[in-house]
Amino acid sequence: MAKSNFLSLDSLSLQDFDENSELIPLMTPEDEAEINNEALPETLPILPLRNTVLFPGVVIPITAGRDKSIKLINDANKSSKVIGVVSQIDETIENPTGNDIYKKGTVAKILKVLKMPDGNTTIIIQGKRRFEIDTIVSEKPYITATIKDVAEAKPAVDNEEFSAIIDSIKELSLQIIKESPNIPTEATFAIKNIESNSFLVNFVSSNMNLTVKEKQELLEINDLKERALTTLKYMNVEFQKLELKNDIQSKVQSDMSQQQREYFLHQQMKTIQEELGGVSYEEEVEEMRQRAKDKVWDEKVGEHFDKELSKLQRMNPQVAEYSIQRNYLDLFLDLPWNEFSDDNFDLKHAKKVLDRDHYGLDDVKRRIIEYLAVLKLRNDMKSPILCLYGPPGVGKTSLGKSIAEALGREYVRMSLGGLRDEAEIRGHRKTYIGAMPGRILQSLKKAGTSNPVFVLDEIDKLSNSHQGDPSSAMLEVLDPEQNSEFYDNFLEMGFDLSKVMFIATSNSLNTIQPALRDRMEIINVSGYTIEEKVEIAKRHLLPKQLEEHGLKPKDLKIAKPQLEKIVEGYTRESGVRGLEKQVAKMVRYAAKNIAMEEEYNVKVSNDDIIEVLGAPKLERDKYENNNVAGVVTGLAWTRVGGDILFIESILSKGKGNLTITGNLGKVMKESATIAMEYIKSHADEFGINPEVFDKYNVHIHVPEGATPKDGPSAGVTMLTSLVSLFTQRKVKSSLAMTGEITLRGKVLPVGGIKEKILAAKRARIKEILLCEDNKRDIDEIKPEYLKGLKFHYVTDMSDVLKLALTNQKVKNAKTL
Repeated sequence: MAKSNFLSLDSLSLQDFDENSELIPLMTPEDEAEINNEALPETLPILPLRNTVLFPGVVIPITAGRDKSIKLINDANKSSKVIGVVSQIDETIENPTGNDIYKKGTVAKILKVLKMPDGNTTIIIQGKRRFEIDTIVSEKPYITATIKDVAEAKPAVDNEEFSAIIDSIKELSLQIIKESPNIPTEATFAIKNIESNSFLVNFVSSNMNLTVKEKQELLEINDLKERALTTLKYMNVEFQKLELKNDIQSKVQSDMSQQQREYFLHQQMKTIQEELGGVSYEEEVEEMRQRAKDKVWDEKVGEHFDKELSKLQRMNPQVAEYSIQRNYLDLFLDLPWNEFSDDNFDLKHAKKVLDRDHYGLDDVKRRIIEYLAVLKLRNDMKSPILCLYGPPGVGKTSLGKSIAEALGREYVRMSLGGLRDEAEIRGHRKTYIGAMPGRILQSLKKAGTSNPVFVLDEIDKLSNSHQGDPSSAMLEVLDPEQNSEFYDNFLEMGFDLSKVMFIATSNSLNTIQPALRDRMEIINVSGYTIEEKVEIAKRHLLPKQLEEHGLKPKDLKIAKPQLEKIVEGYTRESGVRGLEKQVAKMVRYAAKNIAMEEEYNVKVSNDDIIEVLGAPKLERDKYENNNVAGVVTGLAWTRVGGDILFIESILSKGKGNLTITGNLGKVMKESATIAMEYIKSHADEFGINPEVFDKYNVHIHVPEGATPKDGPSAGVTMLTSLVSLFTQRKVKSSLAMTGEITLRGKVLPVGGIKEKILAAKRARIKEILLCEDNKRDIDEIKPEYLKGLKFHYVTDMSDVLKLALTNQKVKNAKTL
């Protein structure tokens, strides 16, 4: 049933009439009989209605805006107040004619005429009887027509079927009024108090939600029983719609109420926050959306961001997940998606930068220039993974900065020393409290580009724990075939690392996982010679320390001979960190004298070095004489570079036991055992009495017992020491040796040759004995480093002994 008609009736009945007007009562059967007995006029002015149908007995308000309608109402109100009301076939027609209106309508009586402020005229009319237009008399100034009565067929008073229909209409009307929130409860009173059956049918038909055409069809039904039945059908349909609507509303009302409650609370919070000077959540979301427009990510990433941003908008800002989601989106916007810095392909400039910052390191520099050359030619080469391997202090880490400057890229460094949590590489799942992305993505965010030079420092010092294996997580990072889709647990999607130039640094390859080592191109950064250290100190270390201590170059001058004295007497390393510390002491000495206004030598002398640094502390690299049998000089590789060591052997009466001391590792002890057994099996060749092995105990010792030593390269040295001991023959002077031995008498190659050569030069060694296969290592060393050295290449132990031992007996030789 329509809401408007009930309200209009109520409103107009109680408010729009003046004090002298009486309320219009509901039509009774007596009123209906009286109306039916009234004679209809032959001619009536016809008032077309746009959007409603008037039924007999029903009171409705009508607003007239057309000039013709207003004139009709005024003329009728002055005379009989009776008019004919007919609905328009097409309500859009502004000036209807006789052909534009239905033929059947209702005779109406004007009850009240109201002049409205907007110029329109509102009338309250009551329907009387139905009529049918016979002929149109005139259409000006309004439609006038002759009419004829339309008889209504009514069922008998005792018709039970009709009575049942009327009862159903009443009952269904009351249910509709109860269920519908739009119909006032006062309508219940009206339905209950209607006594006339025909008026009840007309009243309900007039107030139902039907179209004009459907209402007109009801009006034109002459049989009251049939009209009542059709009305009941329409009411059933309306009631079913109403029930369905109420079911749907009851299902969603609780959710809607909760959403509305949260909405109002959010609006209040937003207002309070804005009053306090904060930024509203909507402004944050909008700011993120604007930032996203400037990103150059692909369609997949953009769709993922929009999805996550929509999720943030739906969240309550007070829940814990809101801040997690906001941090996630901030990271998304801060990451340099497809943002690259332009590479500088000027190879001459790159070489100049590398030579300026680092003296020596020719292999590394050549590899960088090769990389630049290929990148220049192809412009799409995946960045290689370089691993700079060598002792501490040789400039592996600082090379990264120089490479970044040479390429024109950003520089980031990540220290891996002691890292034992896999999440440091891959990040945490963002569902955890305090979740963060891995340090790989954090470093790229800091760099601001997707192709920086990324230094992974101390990759050999990654450790394991119950929190995972970080070195295994690095496998994906350092694989050019996989890192184009590097998966970070916090980011939850792939990020392209293929354009990043990774440079790893390592002091040892033994502790690096084999699969990880296989992914990197190993570049050996060997130690510096004395000449290189002097040049580095003069070009880099001294100027740097002078600047750091606030001095000028004229305040302190250290010549090359003095720098060489510092290198030889106060440092023992492959790198230059210890040398820099000694140079810093000299600079502080000058700074103290300048600050205290005391005199000092600007040009440092040898005496000044001894005064500041003390007496030379490192004289143990010096070669010792060969006057004692069983003492041989060997060459060793340590993590701080090359070194010389002495193998000492001694005999004592006993039962042929072999004792080995000097904090030696398992491999080195096995070398001593091999040498001893080889000598026993070839005693006749060496002129040794086999009975000696049962009458004397042999003790082998390697000095500096506090220093752990291991490896097979001392095999030839131990063999020479034992043969010298048993034969009491002198070892060739100024000779050092290195090489692994086997039971068959073969000499095998060893590593660390360059560092060992440098150690030999420091110790003033003149001749070096090593395996034939190590000749290729010697060929790779610059000729200037080999000046003053003579090399002997051997393949088996007999060659070693021929070269290493002289025919001269040692002083005070024992008779065995």
